[in-house]
Amino acid sequence: MNSRRCVFLLSLLLLVCRADLDWVEYRGPGGAGFTSNAIHPPLGLKWKILLQEGGQRSESFNPPIVMDRTIYFGSDDKNFYSFDMESGYMNWIFKTRGKVNSVPFADDQLVYFGSNDGRLYAVDRLSGKEKWRFQTYNTVQSLVLKSDDTIIFTSDTGATYFLSADGKEKYRPLPNPVWSHHTFQVYDGVIYWAPQGRRFGAFRIKDRKWLWLVNTETDYVVWYSFPALADETLYFGGNFFNYRTSRLAYYALDKESGREIWKVEDTMDLGDLVAANRNTMFFNHVPLLDYMAPAIYRDLVIFTSGDTVVRAMRAADGAPVWRKRFDLPVSSAPTIAGDRIYFGVHGHEGLGKKARLVCLEARSGDVLWEVEVEGAPLNAPVIAGRTVIFGTADNQFYVLEEVF
Repeated sequence: MNSRRCVFLLSLLLLVCRADLDWVEYRGPGGAGFTSNAIHPPLGLKWKILLQEGGQRSESFNPPIVMDRTIYFGSDDKNFYSFDMESGYMNWIFKTRGKVNSVPFADDQLVYFGSNDGRLYAVDRLSGKEKWRFQTYNTVQSLVLKSDDTIIFTSDTGATYFLSADGKEKYRPLPNPVWSHHTFQVYDGVIYWAPQGRRFGAFRIKDRKWLWLVNTETDYVVWYSFPALADETLYFGGNFFNYRTSRLAYYALDKESGREIWKVEDTMDLGDLVAANRNTMFFNHVPLLDYMAPAIYRDLVIFTSGDTVVRAMRAADGAPVWRKRFDLPVSSAPTIAGDRIYFGVHGHEGLGKKARLVCLEARSGDVLWEVEVEGAPLNAPVIAGRTVIFGTADNQFYVLEEVF
């Protein structure tokens, strides 16, 4: 084998290994909450750290990202962190004036994130030094995304912004008078979802054109999840809360036209151990950006919805395939690694039940493994290499790894 071919194969191997270790896209490719990077329990503790919480329980912990064996994430303690994935060594900490509840984005040089101080920050990935900031007039608790050199994010009940690489406005913002804790993805230059008044839909960025909108007129408090994209179909969930009950709805829409392919409705099931009230049915979940976000496994769409039931539906028509019920509500959206589903389940201090990370078999919903943790896992677990990464309501940040 000649030397040039050896160099090419080595470079290809390094790229594959890096992709295996990275988790940069929110919810993975297509937002599907899936990685072919199979990881199999049992899992053991690699390292964990207690964040600077000031004695307060965390209301939110949105998914970190992993790039070049470095973990980046924000916290309710107003800090943004960079940790070495292997050792748990803290590379740097960046302090803001508000809670950091956005999902960051990183490129080769910078990491971008929003804060409740109303700013979007661009920080050097290696040093943690601020490169620039962009001031809005509302909290920034959205997903941050970079697409075709355009940085996109949303301020709560403010606007969706489009910035250039130096932090200047590139296009006129889209008014966002209603939505908060906003998530979206961009595919072929189209945002799914972009807000417009009380509606949302598909918006082509370059020619500033709405392709279609979803009508959300309702007398109820309503929340819609981040959409997962598979082939030509968008899958997402919604919670309709009327201050007495929560009605759950699951959807499949045609990506090009917004036409409804199917819709499935269900009632929220909190079980016998948790009181049904405005917080447990609705408001406690909203700060989690991936709450109700679906995960796609082959011909299945799998939802956790803040209640005790994990639901698997047939992607083609929404028909039920399996349901798995737990004694306490699920605390995070699911992530699928290979053919295993990972998510969190709440604990109950009064009953001596600890929160736990659970692993199911994707095809059947059978429980394969679970481990008790300090505080309910709040973000959908991030899979990077042979590790599972998540933060909890007790301000613990966990990195688990395969034992065998």
